[in-house]
Amino acid sequence: MLPQDLITEILLRLPVKSLLRFKCVSKQWLSLISSPQFRHHRRSLTSSGLILCRTTDLIHHISLLGSNNSDQPFTSLSFVPDSAGIKILQSSHGLLLCRSLYKLGKTCSYYICNPSTKKFSVLPYYSAEPDYVSGSESRTISGVYLVFNPTKSPHYQVACVRMCSSSFNSYQVEIYSSATRAWRLSGSPFAAPFDIVFDNGVLWNAAIHWISPTGASLCFDIDQERLGTMPGLPSNEKWSRRRLRCFGESGGHLHLTEIYGCTSQFQVFEMERDYSSWVPKYNVDLAPVVDAFPEMVRNCIFRNDSVSYAFSLLCLQEDEDDSLLLLHIPGKFVSYSLRNRTFKLLGSISKESNTALQVGCFHAYQFMESLAGV
Repeated sequence: MLPQDLITEILLRLPVKSLLRFKCVSKQWLSLISSPQFRHHRRSLTSSGLILCRTTDLIHHISLLGSNNSDQPFTSLSFVPDSAGIKILQSSHGLLLCRSLYKLGKTCSYYICNPSTKKFSVLPYYSAEPDYVSGSESRTISGVYLVFNPTKSPHYQVACVRMCSSSFNSYQVEIYSSATRAWRLSGSPFAAPFDIVFDNGVLWNAAIHWISPTGASLCFDIDQERLGTMPGLPSNEKWSRRRLRCFGESGGHLHLTEIYGCTSQFQVFEMERDYSSWVPKYNVDLAPVVDAFPEMVRNCIFRNDSVSYAFSLLCLQEDEDDSLLLLHIPGKFVSYSLRNRTFKLLGSISKESNTALQVGCFHAYQFMESLAGV
């Protein structure tokens, strides 16, 4: 019989699908796999990847290590029984925040899903506001965000920004906790610029951050339940010329990349931890990628430029070893090293998938398999 320590080391390296089956081997294995200690150690060994989707019926997985992608962790969210269909809003440590698609006569529902275990939970409606359950939530809900840090707690929170019914430019944060299974008001109502992007919040430094193209960008500290402001966007270019934006957290830093006009050269900015300014972190030149994949060259829609370059910024992955910019070019996925200025082909997609996954027409979310409960 194998020693317990060796059994644990073997199980820690297995995919979630296998672990769920092995729970039935014995009570000892069930107890081991279900323990918080096992989940904690497994997270440190799990590599992350990207899930790419336009709809939840067409999900593609890309390994950031460039390994074989033949064994997809999951390809759909069909285990969630919603007649309207659902879309992914956010991914956090193995959990997905999803929303049902709009359908005439049907109220939108919000879900927390673990596609690795095929478990989901339906978020309850906030009963203090009748319009939330009457089907008019599309006019009052400005953004919903999943806050989950399994290293601190097995429970997650969902922050919802809603427009106050008493004022057009006034908003209120409400927070749902999986520990209490209930919503509550958080902080006081606040004003925000008309063009702030509430549906693209980024969690960093224990706060959710939202950017505004023309006004003050905002952040909301979850622990302190306090609203703050951020410096304006670093670019002086006209907003109408912005073609691509990548806003996210990686390696403990908040990054922002905006591409204006038809160019393959741009900068990646990083927010100072004290929120004093955006500072240039990387200068990017994708010329070597364009040379290797000439299908990226297209006619430009801007009159002052002769050509454009077909690519999407998926995310920035930063750690001690390297900083990688993940790109989607026509039919392919590429990682570009911001430190070494080299690139690597991560994978390709079929012609059938490429028809639906057009450049810029799908969403990318970092994802790792998890045993987290919903």
